[in-house]
Amino acid sequence: MNYTIIDKETWPRREFFEHYTSAVPCTYSITLKLDITNILDKGLRFYPTILYLLTQTVNEHEQFRMAFRENGELVMYSNMEPCYTIFHKETETFSNIWSSYSPDYNVFLNNYDEDMRKYGSIETFSAKPDTPENSFTVSMLPWATFEGFNLNITNFNYLIPIFTMGKYYQDNSRFYMPIAIQVHHGVCDGFHVCSFINNLQQKIYKL
Repeated sequence: MNYTIIDKETWPRREFFEHYTSAVPCTYSITLKLDITNILDKGLRFYPTILYLLTQTVNEHEQFRMAFRENGELVMYSNMEPCYTIFHKETETFSNIWSSYSPDYNVFLNNYDEDMRKYGSIETFSAKPDTPENSFTVSMLPWATFEGFNLNITNFNYLIPIFTMGKYYQDNSRFYMPIAIQVHHGVCDGFHVCSFINNLQQKIYKL
């Protein structure tokens, strides 16, 4: 894990960061729909493919790689790993598992499959131990299609984005999936979220 320590004295975003962490502490969420038709038409495995594309896009946007470390340092990680939920039908509970990201799609699928084999049946909150600090959270709610989703985070020092996805649906010949993105305004503005989602959508179109 590598990171760059942000020098807030010379950081161009300093004024905005201080405003949204001190004067007006502020997180926000935005819910959009992704056209996922290409994933389904190509018969790709849905959940790991979405995790792969999300992580690839997160690693291309520095605003989605910002965090406070335990010692209080503000840093930008060089890369992020996905930490995602899996559901246990028998007990109606969930667990978190993280997988090592690789830019090679097949390598990532192998990492995902191995983690699911080892930890997929363990019914604890963190099924796979040693979640890295440079990880972001992904949740899946495949039981409902939502138009809005909001997390109430009281810790305004949490800068890492959180993604929540819902049940996909068909509209004419296309398939869409709702995705909610929760971010901290101190490091991420609306422009950055829109740039992120447009980048992610283009990756799906190009599959």
